[in-house]
Amino acid sequence: MPGGGFVRLPGGSVVVALTLPRPSGECGNVRVLVHAANRARALTRLRNLGMRAVYLRGNAQPPTPDEVTAVLHHPDGLLWRGAPDRAQELWHPIRALLGTP
Repeated sequence: MPGGGFVRLPGGSVVVALTLPRPSGECGNVRVLVHAANRARALTRLRNLGMRAVYLRGNAQPPTPDEVTAVLHHPDGLLWRGAPDRAQELWHPIRALLGTP
């Protein structure tokens, strides 16, 4: 079952973190981070990219401070990396996961 959570920032925006199965069908999961104005918009951003069955139920796995820093410093506000966390793996833009140019 995918897990996830969110954290509200002082400015009112949120960072949502979700652990999802790889969309390409490969085995394993990915951790996806989204920065948006609110939780609904964060999930809408992922659904617009083709991840239709994305839901946030509860706050069991909120983003860590390092994850929040990573997504705030990325211009798109959408990042991913393999889960469980591999310390040597860097964050990737969402285009690398979905295979879009």
